[in-house]
Amino acid sequence: MTHLPHRPDCDRPRDVLPRRRGVRAGRALLGAGWILASVALAAPADPGVFRKVVRRQGDDGVHAFRIPGLATTPKGTLIAAFNVRHGTLLDLPADADIAIMRSTDDGTTWSPMKVIIDFDKNEPGSMGNGVGDPCVLVDRQTGTILVAGLNTRGAPPGKTAAQPLLHTLVLTKSVDDGLTWSPPVDITPQVQHPDWKKTLVGPGAGIQLRDGTLVIPAQYQPKPEVVGKRYAAKTSPDADALEQLRIADRELPKHACFIYSRDGGKTWKTSPTAIPGDLRTSEAQAVELADGSLLLSIRNHDPSKRRVWSRYRWQDDIGAGKWSEPWFVVPDPTCQASLLRHPSGVLLFSNPNSPTERVAMTVRASHDDGRTWNEGRLVDGRKSGYSCMTLLRDGRIGLLYEGGDVRPPETLTFVRFPLSWITAADAAAPKR
Repeated sequence: MTHLPHRPDCDRPRDVLPRRRGVRAGRALLGAGWILASVALAAPADPGVFRKVVRRQGDDGVHAFRIPGLATTPKGTLIAAFNVRHGTLLDLPADADIAIMRSTDDGTTWSPMKVIIDFDKNEPGSMGNGVGDPCVLVDRQTGTILVAGLNTRGAPPGKTAAQPLLHTLVLTKSVDDGLTWSPPVDITPQVQHPDWKKTLVGPGAGIQLRDGTLVIPAQYQPKPEVVGKRYAAKTSPDADALEQLRIADRELPKHACFIYSRDGGKTWKTSPTAIPGDLRTSEAQAVELADGSLLLSIRNHDPSKRRVWSRYRWQDDIGAGKWSEPWFVVPDPTCQASLLRHPSGVLLFSNPNSPTERVAMTVRASHDDGRTWNEGRLVDGRKSGYSCMTLLRDGRIGLLYEGGDVRPPETLTFVRFPLSWITAADAAAPKR
């Protein structure tokens, strides 16, 4: 595996997604009893809320920016990590890099973009050799910043390439507050079971526990040959082997978990599966609760269109804990979301507030460890997608999210607000 410096390509299309100017207002979204009025931005005149577009489609000649991660270093510097997608919005293995931007003034201004993980797109048969799904984590004891991502190269089922599809979980670090970064290290052998096809992280942010343990939310997908027979009924008996493989890949179960390190990120291990069985779960975010247990908020792929949650408890060995029975609360259009615990004990959750569409980025508060949530604040009523929150040095909240008029990847926007802006929206979280 080779780490190469970023190479700007002048022939990459700058801006091919449709874009509309102006304000979209009065649009009603009807679904599962929810009605959302879509406006350009919520509370634009609120003096306590700061907004800034950090990345816009076409900046630096890049087709689109996706999958935000956000963290605060011990010096108060903000590290925004994201996927740089060249020429297409397609997921891996398309040509994509992981980049960061820094802010030393709580998100008011940002440094130029710096690519920190980039694999050679010209590797024969690699079909882009992209890396994506960044998850950023700060070791507050040492100041080291870690960014993990998935490198995928080869051909997915149904495509022609010189090599099969290969997935590698990689990790890079910075020891100088995000100014320089190490070459990526492959940690796949440490965390991936032999029966798994791939292991992914986050995306978004990891956390550090009070005892110093580093935790990165993760997910895995088993190999088709391990579970393929369970999905045989979903395919046609007349389908050829390639079509069978394609269907099996799409229908494979996914399971959320987390990976952890107790030696500052040198070695990693994997937790038990959060929700085993037939429920398909994937992208997750975690917080440590007051009693030391972990709460995982997980993307749910079942038809209920509700977010799934589970709590993890252990005694002496974090790898030998047990998960609670899952519970389902907050509408979720099958999308990544962000979870943050404020020092006051209040939990914050951001996601598109709809069971059916990626629209209306909303931040909610919970006062009972995620069992119930208030109605929250509408941050952006337009199209919205992935998001990530961080605690700023003065106790305010920073949020980086995908937004746009037509499609969420048009911008990555940073919003800064006080906790009171969220909790005042509805002091008593309603029962669901």
